[in-house]
Amino acid sequence: MKGKFLKITFIVLLCMVFIALGTDAFAQCQMCKMGAESNLNAGGASARGLNKGILFMLATPYLIVGGLGYAWWRNRKKQAELQGQNEL
Repeated sequence: MKGKFLKITFIVLLCMVFIALGTDAFAQCQMCKMGAESNLNAGGASARGLNKGILFMLATPYLIVGGLGYAWWRNRKKQAELQGQNEL
C-alpha cells in the first residue's frame, strides 16, 4: 500500500514539474511558416499539405501505442480465459 502511494505521488510530482517547466512550442520553424504563408497569399495550396503532414506525424505515435495496448489487452484476455479453463 505504501509503495503504491509513493509511486502515485512521484508520478503526480513529476507531471507537475513538467507542467511548470513547459515552454511554448511552435509547430513550424520561422522559415517554414513564412514559406507557407507566402504560398497561401499567392494562391497556392502547399501550406495545407504541410499542415496535414504535421497532423499525420502527430497521429502516428498514438496509433502505434494504441495498437500495442490493444495487442496487450487481447493477450491478457486470452491468458485469463486459459486460466479459467484450466481451473475447471
